[in-house]
Amino acid sequence: MHVYGPADRYPVAATRAFDVPDALPAQLRALHDTLGVERLVLVQPSGYGTDNRRHLEAVAELGRPARVIVALRSDVQETELDRLHEAGVRGVRYNIGHAGAVPLAEMPSLAARVARLGWHVQLHVMDDQGRAPLAEMESTLRELPTDVVIDHMGSLRPGDGVGQPGFQALLRLVNTGRCWVKLSCGYRMSALPPPYEDMVPYVQALLAARPDRLVWASDWPHVSFKGEMPNTTDLLDQMLTWVPDEAQRRQILVRNPEQLYGF
Repeated sequence: MHVYGPADRYPVAATRAFDVPDALPAQLRALHDTLGVERLVLVQPSGYGTDNRRHLEAVAELGRPARVIVALRSDVQETELDRLHEAGVRGVRYNIGHAGAVPLAEMPSLAARVARLGWHVQLHVMDDQGRAPLAEMESTLRELPTDVVIDHMGSLRPGDGVGQPGFQALLRLVNTGRCWVKLSCGYRMSALPPPYEDMVPYVQALLAARPDRLVWASDWPHVSFKGEMPNTTDLLDQMLTWVPDEAQRRQILVRNPEQLYGF
């Protein structure tokens, strides 16, 4: 998930693609109390560019074990990487389709530098042109010396079926054992209300491939979304439909993130 604000202390980047309201750590803490979330992962959003202060400083405000995924340029100093690791950072994020995002061309060189820390590369694919960015990037992602985490099930198109090139590339990457997938953002992809049952065939395919490489995410606070805003409780309850087996749900919600983020 992400946090935002207060805006006067943490201004968003001039390159942002959209404005955001304050979504403060205190609000997130209250939500997690409701959901029963005991450990969390804060992800640097595109709106803050490479200014990671908001999320690094939110860890203390949230008052529970946390990891952080940051956005960095490839010329970051080694001493800064070590400092960030001590602060709980465990990965670097790249975005396809976001204004002002860190250039994808820098991904291989930075991945080579953070591999010594055991970090991973996280990738958010956002493309509205009918392309299949994951398929186009598959060979590059396979060659990275780190694990890869794919946001939001690769932003697939439910109406295009499990055979769509981007999803097939995602399955191949997952089957390498070095790629993880977030079961998240069904509300952005689905044409249905919660629990977004048109997403179930894709979840089933991922479960059949590598259930040990799946994690859940809320994507709170659901910024830049023009559809019907979901309740975050629904986004957790959807897992009862997406993953009916209780042991697999526990694996996805607890054991897999323990391994991925080193909790």
